[in-house]
Amino acid sequence: MIVNAYVQDLKHKEDELAIQYLPAVKAMAYRLKERLPSSIDFSDLSAIGTEELIKLARRYDETLNDSFWGYAKKRVYGAMLDYLRSLDILSRSSRKLVKSIDYIVQEHMLTHDEEPSDEELAQRLDESVAKVHDARIASCIYTVMPLHDQLHVGDEGAALAAIEKEELVSVIKKVLSAYKEREQMIIQLYYFEELTLKEISNILNITESRISQIHKSVIQKIRESIGA
Repeated sequence: MIVNAYVQDLKHKEDELAIQYLPAVKAMAYRLKERLPSSIDFSDLSAIGTEELIKLARRYDETLNDSFWGYAKKRVYGAMLDYLRSLDILSRSSRKLVKSIDYIVQEHMLTHDEEPSDEELAQRLDESVAKVHDARIASCIYTVMPLHDQLHVGDEGAALAAIEKEELVSVIKKVLSAYKEREQMIIQLYYFEELTLKEISNILNITESRISQIHKSVIQKIRESIGA
């Protein structure tokens, strides 16, 4: 009886620890949601993060980690990314279609200040608007993933598996060095500062479409550099 009461009290304290950081989890989910298509629900991201937070709190050992949030932050964010991976949207879209869309968008941006609409793309590709829309959503979701994830998508995974992590870092640095300082800053702000396209647009005074175009160009250059 005494042992059971002690265990229940301990569990209660652990849950209280999780409750303290719920606002931080919601803020993390909100920031991630800002970078995702409207079809991804904030409440789903928040629920996934909260569930992971509670699990972490219940197995947290303060003798091994000085800061609970320092211990939990990356794991909670990782759980949200795992949820996005589980949607596996690209498997329901033609990878070839995604690449075709990216090509047409880049071509369109050479003479226009904004990306073509789904309807324009559908007409040029002779595809349904719904299929084009789904493919663009899939592409947008993968832009929030770490670079390593993006390079694993499709046939590129085999090429990536053949090189060491240190070599990949070297390739990324080499590719970025060929870009202007402003374009390098876009990658820095997007992946490391985790700013939204709108926030980067306000800072650098260039359109969100142009930022997206630069991002995709960098990814393509990295793929080419690793032989994908």
